[in-house]
Amino acid sequence: MSDKRTSVKDALFEPPGPKTRRVIRIATVVSLAAIAALLWVVLRRFYETGQLDARYWSVFTRWTTWRFLGKGLLGTLEAAAVAGVVAFTAGFLLMVMRISGNRILGYISTALIEFTRGVPTLLFIYFFFLVVPKFGIKLPAFWKVCLPVSISACGVVAEVLRSGVNAVPKGQKEAAQSLGMLPHSVFLKVVFPQAFRFVIPALISELVIVVKDTTFAYVVNFPDLMQNAKVLISNYDALLSVYLVVALIYIAINWLINRASVAAAGRTNRYAVPAGKKQ
Repeated sequence: MSDKRTSVKDALFEPPGPKTRRVIRIATVVSLAAIAALLWVVLRRFYETGQLDARYWSVFTRWTTWRFLGKGLLGTLEAAAVAGVVAFTAGFLLMVMRISGNRILGYISTALIEFTRGVPTLLFIYFFFLVVPKFGIKLPAFWKVCLPVSISACGVVAEVLRSGVNAVPKGQKEAAQSLGMLPHSVFLKVVFPQAFRFVIPALISELVIVVKDTTFAYVVNFPDLMQNAKVLISNYDALLSVYLVVALIYIAINWLINRASVAAAGRTNRYAVPAGKKQ
């Protein structure tokens, strides 16, 4: 009897057959050729317009350039971390309201979730930047970024957490209640810890969106990575090189976050029942 664990992906999808694998290989070769041709055309165009001149790239041979971008990167990570914490807290409260069983709280929570999911992040930022100060509330640029980004993400976080709660077997709750535990104790000590474990990968993946949403910080002049990049562009007129390097930095950050999500998924019990074993 084999003890090899089968992932959910393996259980749901059959491996491709010989014909499908051949089609995949051909499509891969054609796609790579098309991408290579497109890159050649783009690079040739950049070369003809002088965008590949050394003067546009020499800026990255200076330590001050990397130090300036590093400060912007720290600002981006700080804003994303704080926005993530606020989004999780607000999302948790919205989730609790929605599953509370109180019809009024459920309606309010549903309306807020749909509102935050439907409104673009940029509109929230403009609201805090242009409307909130008219009421005499003066927020630092940092919070003019963190609050809108967290509000935009909290609805998704609430739904992710709710899906985790729904994934917990009802028998867990019934067993805890049979032991005389109070409803709130059952939720906090039995249901939610398991639900949170289920959705850790999804929450980490949502952090990618939070990081990308912080790029709107230029609206409020918060010195994040994108804002500092714009300063470098205005000082050195190196639009292509600066944006390319910054794009690679964002790709690296999001790749690391995605890898963390995959690692977290591997540590949860998201496996199908091993072959030959009974539930």
